[in-house]
Amino acid sequence: MKFRFLTLFFTLLGLPAEAQLEWMQVAPGVWKAEVGEAESIKPLRVAGVEPRTDALQQLGQPVFPSQLDKSAGETLDGKTYLRFPLTREEQLFGLGLNFKSVRQRGTIKHLHVDHYGGRDDGRTHAPVPFYVSDRGYGILINSARYLTVYAGTAVRKDSSDPPEERDRNTRKDWDASPYSDAVEILVPAAGTEVYVFAGKNALEVVQRYNLYCGGGVLPPLWGLGFTQRTPTLYTDRDVLREVDEFEAKGYPLSFVGLEPGWQSHAYPNSFVWDKGRYPDPAGLVKKLVDKNIRVNLWLNPYASTKSPIYRDLLPYTASHTVWVGVVPDFHIPTARELYKKLFLEQHLSIGVSGYKIDETDGYDSWLWPDVARFPSGYSAEQIRQTFGLQVQKMTADWFRERNQRTYGLSRASNAGASALPYVLYNDYYDHRDFITALCNSSFIGVLWTPEARSSITPEEWLRRMQAVCFSPMAMLNAWADGTKPWSFAEVAEQVKEVMQLRMQLLPYLYTTFAQYHFEGKPPVRAMYLMEDGQKFGQEIRDQYMLGDFLLVAPFFAGEKSRKVILPNGKWYDFYTGTLVGENTTITVGQETPDRIPLYVREGGMIPLVAKPLLTPPGQSDNLPLKIRYYGTEPSESRIYDDDGETFAYENRAYSWSKLRVTKVGNGTLAGTVETPSGKPFRYAHITWEWMVK
Repeated sequence: MKFRFLTLFFTLLGLPAEAQLEWMQVAPGVWKAEVGEAESIKPLRVAGVEPRTDALQQLGQPVFPSQLDKSAGETLDGKTYLRFPLTREEQLFGLGLNFKSVRQRGTIKHLHVDHYGGRDDGRTHAPVPFYVSDRGYGILINSARYLTVYAGTAVRKDSSDPPEERDRNTRKDWDASPYSDAVEILVPAAGTEVYVFAGKNALEVVQRYNLYCGGGVLPPLWGLGFTQRTPTLYTDRDVLREVDEFEAKGYPLSFVGLEPGWQSHAYPNSFVWDKGRYPDPAGLVKKLVDKNIRVNLWLNPYASTKSPIYRDLLPYTASHTVWVGVVPDFHIPTARELYKKLFLEQHLSIGVSGYKIDETDGYDSWLWPDVARFPSGYSAEQIRQTFGLQVQKMTADWFRERNQRTYGLSRASNAGASALPYVLYNDYYDHRDFITALCNSSFIGVLWTPEARSSITPEEWLRRMQAVCFSPMAMLNAWADGTKPWSFAEVAEQVKEVMQLRMQLLPYLYTTFAQYHFEGKPPVRAMYLMEDGQKFGQEIRDQYMLGDFLLVAPFFAGEKSRKVILPNGKWYDFYTGTLVGENTTITVGQETPDRIPLYVREGGMIPLVAKPLLTPPGQSDNLPLKIRYYGTEPSESRIYDDDGETFAYENRAYSWSKLRVTKVGNGTLAGTVETPSGKPFRYAHITWEWMVK
């Protein structure tokens, strides 16, 4: 009766009548509510999300966050209004792939798939409508609309915790942005789904989100090696010559990316090989695969009149074009099948291993306008918000049907992308902001690469290549200028060293990605995802964790020193094993200017291939393994392995081997490795290196 009275009261005032959301548990630690009538096209549905219920159960059964009991929502004038309470000092993270900031409380976001334009305003490559609180919960709005999020900026007159009113004439502490106790979200649709993810800390919340979205992607092992994207108009001879040059100079290479010139017609695209530059594509791919090097193809999805599928595709395309190419409506099965048939014939059947999916993000003047019509009946806005996500899912399924893992690049994504085998990239090129994006990616279930393309000075080149080698995809993108790892002779050996270190770290990196898949832990983690992440008073956007043990603190060109914040526990220099601090901030000078600063937490075990590899290991290789141990006390860890290429791991064809360090009779440390019998394990001749003397 009380609610009906309030509804009538607000209606007479012309205000939306809010109602508390009714939550239904849909998985361990996950609740869902619906406001109004949710639309049929949603990011989680487009991504084909299949929750990992077994893994969610292993995280435990947290209770619903009581802070959100008073969450409210209502529909009015064809729009949905949502409100979620905030407490004082609460910090928020996420809300898309941001490049300038990590903490998002006090910001306004217009979440809109777009090319990043230099401002954290919500228009970005992955405007994931998910935010994480350091109070142990996360909220996802499962909508394919352009959402507006007021992340603690608006002050309601009926606030339960209103800010103090201050007189600007007399109060020096007057603030133009008073305290706000709520996140308010406008969804331009008559209904939506809302999810809550709970956990004992921010990391567990992120884990639940990733596991609900299917678990993080486990790339093929070759995908974690080094990739070079070749200049646009290269020929097959140019590609082979460059591959040989990598080998002759001793630089690692795992896969090459062919840019638009591999096609007979580009912008818009034919999707078929140019017979002048690539007269025998199957032969080229075979020669590269024989060298244990894979091939990745650039594309955007817009079809030229020169494409063999153009005529049949035309009825299933949008009213507007992109670069005069038709835009497929992939919500129509016939459109998907036309692409699948052509791509299987031209690419997958000859051994191509993946795609770089370009230009599915923006700018507005490039893509279809919001007035465009699509034959499926979905709006241009809804399709723009999910188009990149949909192409990722569609192409990934083609490889899955062949029992072949892939790993590629995408310019656009959204909620639900955790399990999709794609890494985000863009044309923006600010090194420091690239590292901030790495930190932000860890909250929203996407991967990001701070790719290297070119540099002005040798120092800048070295710093960029160092950061590249400690990201989810190590990539040099030479499509425009032909840059090589050795282009700056002054730092060529230092670049080679960090590329070789990347290859040595494959056992550690692969284990880290296995945690992403099985446990939901993102491979790159912002410092706020540490156990003591709540304590950091300043914003940290220039350092991050890679896996459980490795802290990465990149230098930027021109820096002579930098500060590194060390969380709780003892931390050791990766290269020397020297104790550098505990729960403190240190200043690092360029004592070793050729190396990126790396630190390992107490008890950290870093498995390395004992000798640098030029190409990724094969299934039958028996590689010498060296395990570096940092610490003075007993500890345990694990190392993961499988065949590195197929989905056999989904049928338990994998191994988690125990790494154990104990103290023997005289107090010295000893290490053992326990590997399950009959399970894949490609390492042999295991040695231990005690880094703390």
